[in-house]
Amino acid sequence: MTRATHRVVNQVPPLEGHDVAEDPALLDGLHRGGAGWAEAGLRELGQRAGSAHVQLLGRQANDHPPVLRTHDRYGHRVDEVEFHPAWHELMATAVGHGLHAAPWRDDRPGAHVARAAKFYVWSQAEAGHGCPISMTYAAVPALRATPELADRFEPLLASTTYDFGLRPPEEKSGLIAGMSMTEKQGGSDVRANTTTATAAGDHHVLTGHKWFTSAPMSDLFLTLAQTTQGLTCFLLPRVLPDGTRNAISLQRLKDKLGNRSNASAELEYDGAVGWLVGEPGRGVRTIIEMVNATRLDCVLGSAAGMRHGLTQATHHAAHRSAFGRALVDQPAMRNVLADLAVESEAATTVALWLAGTRSRLGLAVTKYWVCKRGPAHAAEALECLGGNGYVEESGMPRLFRESPLMSVWEGSGNVAALDALRALAREPEAVAGFFAELDAAGGADRRLDAAVAALKAEVADTDDLETRARRLVERMALALQGSLLVRYGHPAVADAFCASRLAGDWGVAFGTLPRGADFGAIIGRGLPEL
Repeated sequence: MTRATHRVVNQVPPLEGHDVAEDPALLDGLHRGGAGWAEAGLRELGQRAGSAHVQLLGRQANDHPPVLRTHDRYGHRVDEVEFHPAWHELMATAVGHGLHAAPWRDDRPGAHVARAAKFYVWSQAEAGHGCPISMTYAAVPALRATPELADRFEPLLASTTYDFGLRPPEEKSGLIAGMSMTEKQGGSDVRANTTTATAAGDHHVLTGHKWFTSAPMSDLFLTLAQTTQGLTCFLLPRVLPDGTRNAISLQRLKDKLGNRSNASAELEYDGAVGWLVGEPGRGVRTIIEMVNATRLDCVLGSAAGMRHGLTQATHHAAHRSAFGRALVDQPAMRNVLADLAVESEAATTVALWLAGTRSRLGLAVTKYWVCKRGPAHAAEALECLGGNGYVEESGMPRLFRESPLMSVWEGSGNVAALDALRALAREPEAVAGFFAELDAAGGADRRLDAAVAALKAEVADTDDLETRARRLVERMALALQGSLLVRYGHPAVADAFCASRLAGDWGVAFGTLPRGADFGAIIGRGLPEL
């Protein structure tokens, strides 16, 4: 018989059995966006996301990543990816709750805001499967460039039935869509693509490669290829209508830093059948509709990660003591937690606003800034748990590995910043709409007023714009967040944001809010209720 050498004390109880949707900034944004009718369903999803069972699914899906099977036992090429059952259960819940393309066929007010809120909540359970869910949502506006294809496939893309497996699309009860754009030599510079498409009657034949295609078991893919008229968008099915496999070969799966539950593949087209989407030679203009929708989900994903990290940090601090006091009562930790909460609420507020407004310029600057803030936020939240946070069982390392992804996907930092500059130069209506949003908060806070005035002067200065791109876009994003928080946020959060992010009364690291911030009110909004 072994003797007990110690008692386990001062360890934090598991954070499970809570409602992930119990999030003041989220619920305020839901109602403000006209989607209050969706709160009951959102809370049901939030309860599920906070359950011990779903947390286990998230861990299992990442501990058992997908496996590529290029051939069957007899040597036949099959090009299939096998997933752990946990992945399929997560996907079925996401599809069943309409987190994919369902809002495109929902006429209720705020349908896209409701979907964004659900995506934000469910992403906190497991982020990787959000990729195919996001791409399915984003495929619809691009597909509508060719109405006959939209008529064929949109009802199945919006179906709330998850129907996994390679079969002819129109024989399935629900479809998942993917996007396959980048190539080895170009990356974000898709105009350098070398994949070709040759007309062959009612379809085109594609030959070439794609360097990064996530969710390769999707039923349909939007892709880009060169025709005689230039870069063009096509829709490719994995399985052709006659039941034969399309000529798409999966070469290997990427060994990624994070996002390990989700398969990302290198693939080749060897005479693959594709259907024209949009006008020949206008591929970028066609697929940009999809890109913008997935950029919104990058913002939502980063905001979700921040909220998840915040709840883990505040929960730990509330239940862990050191040097005779609970961590949450210690001034230095209170500053850190409040600072993390301010960053999180600013991200959530602007993400829900974007879901409802579709602001072209607002999306560009927010994709740059919010996604760029994710890794620093995740690292600080992890550190709040000390050594416990550095251990895989805490879940914080998975959050940290996931955090850089949203800034890389759909245009990394420089791409997003330069896209914002293009909008400033070429889209005067978008610029006017953006500054009208800032001016709507005029007079409410002198620090915001000063920041907006300085920003207008910076925008008017067109010298060395590319050199100044990140600095300018960062200030645009902060001014937008400030305007929204001053009008719609909790007064303590808005005050701390304006003092630190706009007036500069702040350090470089988190935990450097100025004296006088209402730490208690701010932290209370980020503390999960068990």
